[in-house]
Order: sequence, then C-alpha cells, then structure tokens
Amino acid sequence: MTVSLEQLRRCHVAVDLGAARTRVYVKGAGLVVDEPSVAAVNTRTGALIAVGSFAERMTGRTPDYIRVVRPVSGGTVVDIEMAQRMLRHLLGEKLRRALRRKPRLRAAACTPHDADPLAQRATVETMVGLGARRVELVDTLIAAAVGCGLPVEQPTATMIMVCGAAATQVAVLSLGSIVTAERIPVGGEAIDHAVVQHLRHAHELMLPSQAVRPLQLALHGNGLTAEGPASTLIHGRDVATGLARSVHVDTAAVRDAIHTPLTAVLDGIGKVLRDCPPDLVADLTDRGIMMVGGSALLPGLDQMLRDATGMPVAIAERPDVCAVLGLGAMLEGKISPMVLNPLAE
Repeated sequence: MTVSLEQLRRCHVAVDLGAARTRVYVKGAGLVVDEPSVAAVNTRTGALIAVGSFAERMTGRTPDYIRVVRPVSGGTVVDIEMAQRMLRHLLGEKLRRALRRKPRLRAAACTPHDADPLAQRATVETMVGLGARRVELVDTLIAAAVGCGLPVEQPTATMIMVCGAAATQVAVLSLGSIVTAERIPVGGEAIDHAVVQHLRHAHELMLPSQAVRPLQLALHGNGLTAEGPASTLIHGRDVATGLARSVHVDTAAVRDAIHTPLTAVLDGIGKVLRDCPPDLVADLTDRGIMMVGGSALLPGLDQMLRDATGMPVAIAERPDVCAVLGLGAMLEGKISPMVLNPLAE
C-alpha cells in the first residue's frame, strides 16, 4: 500500500475528492458528507453562495454574476482555495469544531493511481488548509478494493475496475499492492457526452445540461442490452428553432453511440491482463472483475464486459462509496495485514 496501516489508524478523517462527488468519513462517526463537488460563487463579491446539491442544481440556470465551478477534475484538485472553501462548508461548523479539538489532526485522502507529484501536492495542500497536520495519500484502487470487501492482502489475484466520472481505472491487486494498472480517460461524463452528441446530430435536439443525467433519460429497462425498449421519448430543445420539442429515440442507435467510448475501456482491460503474470490471470478466471464507482451502475455495462472478456463480472453492493468506506475501514483498524515473517538463516 502507499502508506502503512499503522499510519492510517492514527488518522481522524478520510476524504475522497472525486470529480463528481466529495465524500468525507470521520473516525467513530462514519460517512458524514456525500455531496456533489460543485460550488457557486458570486463573481462581484467573491462570496460563496452554495455548495453540493444546491449548487449543482444551479448549473446552467444562473445570472451572469454567479459562476458555478468544479474545483476537482479527474480526481485531481485544480483549484485548491475553492476546494478548501467547499469542504469547509460541506463539513459544517459543528463538525469543524470537533475536528479542530484534535491535538494533531491527521487526514487520509484518495489519489488516482497515476497521479503526478503536483496533483498529490494539491490534495495535500487542500487537506492542510482544513487544519490537518499530516496527510496520508492512499491509492484509490486499493481503497476501493478494501471498501468492497475484496481480500486485498492475500496472495491471490483481485481485479478491480473503478468507474469514475472523468476516468476509469483498472488494476490487478495481490499482497496488498498493485501488480499492474491502467487509467483510461473515459468515464461517466464521456458516456453522457456521447449520448448528447448523438441526439444533437441525429435528431437536432439539445438536452438540458443538468437536472437528469442524459444517459438515464435515454436508456431504461435493460440498458445496453438488446432486450431493452425499442424507443424512448426524449424532451429537449430544438437546435434550429430553440423551441421545446419531444422525439422518439431509437435506443439501438443510442447503444451504438455509447459503445464507442466504451471500446477504450475494453482495450484498457485487455492491456492490464496482457501485462499481468499468467498465474494471476488464472486466478481471475474464477474470481473475475469487481466494478465500483458511480458509473458502474450504468445499465448493461457489466453484461457487456462479460461478453467481451469471458470473465465473471460483479458490481459492489455500494459501488459509489467503496473508496471512502475502504479508507474508513483502514482508519477504524478493521483491516489486518498479512504478516510475512522472514526466514531465519
């Protein structure tokens, strides 16, 4: 692991700063924050107007002097000051006072697998701005694997796929470490964008940028599988006239549009398996792939992976919060490392 379990047990708070949602776990209290990573700012005064769900609902509906920002992109903090302000308001005054009473506040945070030193530094600075004296960084892949109950510390192969909003991470784990991993810059946002572009080009229809995810509007029933409904009624705005219009969309064409970005995800899984030792690949034949992350709930995605890889595919019980729950389990001391005693010569 990135840090030892003993160091993580000394931490008081764990944070998962995602491109879509921010989640905070406090030791002894559990998951206390699960809100969108969005903030609304008054550009005239610099005052923070709203954060979380309310700020997300304001997207695309604000006057000129209100700007809706996302301080986290692709799992990396791109605006440290705004991320600190957003976190402070999400935590609330009561919880902040409780954390400030800690003599030496320690925090743990998730980072993407291939995060460069600059991105890691931005995460550390964000947590230091909240009063943390020491910050431990944990790979998102390991935290998510722990959170969904996979035997990470055992000498057997475990394959996990973290489906985020901005990217998808695939890795094979063994003995508490990453054997091989790949990060694909395709996530839930890219899939939504593919649906929006298809409706724009094929039907000259613009969907709202907010309110309901375009993907869930266009697909229901069995989702990506052919057994789903033949057509779906979509409401939007006509590109030419600007008037409200409803059209019946062929879901087979929507499925084809979605498969295009998902091809890169399948290529990433293939690369991870090719780089993996044969013994571990043999383990994966029985154990399969565990899917976590908010985009893992995309209807039919698990079946598409089964058909493409021929391996069992399972979705975690709570895929969207696995990473922060994994960090929480490490903070609470629920994970016991496998002790390797050196042989005496």
